[in-house]
Amino acid sequence: MAFTKRNVKHNAKSVNKLQGPNEPFTPFTPQEQEGTIFKEPTTTEFRRLKQAFADWLRLLNFEPTTLKYAPTKLQEFLYWLESQCITDIASITRQTITDYFDYLLQRPNKRKGGRLSKNSLRTHLTNLRRFARYLRESGNESFDTSMQITGKLQNIKEIFTKAEITALYEATGSDILGLRDRAILAVYYGCGLRRSEGLSLDVKDVLLDRNLLYVRKGKNYKERYVPMTAGVREDLKNYLECARPILLKRPTHALFIGSEGQRIVGATMLNRLHQLKEKAGIDKDAGLHSLRHSIATHLLQSGMELEKIKQFLGHGSLESTQIYTHIAHENQ
Repeated sequence: MAFTKRNVKHNAKSVNKLQGPNEPFTPFTPQEQEGTIFKEPTTTEFRRLKQAFADWLRLLNFEPTTLKYAPTKLQEFLYWLESQCITDIASITRQTITDYFDYLLQRPNKRKGGRLSKNSLRTHLTNLRRFARYLRESGNESFDTSMQITGKLQNIKEIFTKAEITALYEATGSDILGLRDRAILAVYYGCGLRRSEGLSLDVKDVLLDRNLLYVRKGKNYKERYVPMTAGVREDLKNYLECARPILLKRPTHALFIGSEGQRIVGATMLNRLHQLKEKAGIDKDAGLHSLRHSIATHLLQSGMELEKIKQFLGHGSLESTQIYTHIAHENQ
């Protein structure tokens, strides 16, 4: 099922009541208009499912951002179901899911104003698929999430061009922190790691003799080996031999060391990237994960097969990788 805007009518009939079946139609309260989170579901079963889903995500080692936002997205869905007098999972049909996305199309963007972008709608659909997977794997009744979000991708600004990547590398210094910056770029761009994967790296995971990076704590506890180019290997070797020993103040296995001499935190890495962007004259709302998006896009543009990019990124399904075909085409 393909989902587009063309059949959505912006009226009281197509936006379902949030307050309940017996109350007057008011699609969004003033607080919701201004960006507050939607209400918690009221049924005991839905509250239990939300908590169980959050526990399942933690157990499977999903990324911190997923752990933070996925339960909130599910909360909105469950609360919406209640507004439609649906209080059990077995009553969810394909039409229910379509109606929910009709609602999402019309509600305000809680952070930026306006309507939700195609990317935002895709994240909601991904989250519902993740929840449906949880239901199946935990022995509960699940529901159909085979619909598709069609249309042009937004937020292409978050992808660095090849020239911008070159500028980031050129912005790194030759001092200790500069060597660490290059190693960070090597891990997140050169090896395409997720934010949490890079933060979790230990020294022993850098296999210089085999030109491989071992990702021990991948998404869903999946391990993988990522190949290093000669440039990535050189940057990591220089950091390990010349910078890390000076940054080290106490024993730790961590690859990346912060100012306290212990494992670096994500905020410090992000701050260093922002400094590099400023020095390179790059005005984009792009973070560490944008480096991963960028290498995937650039590999696809260079002709690498989608299946190989999937393995490189550690994606569980080809569907996750296929998003880059749209970005690569539009960013050529």
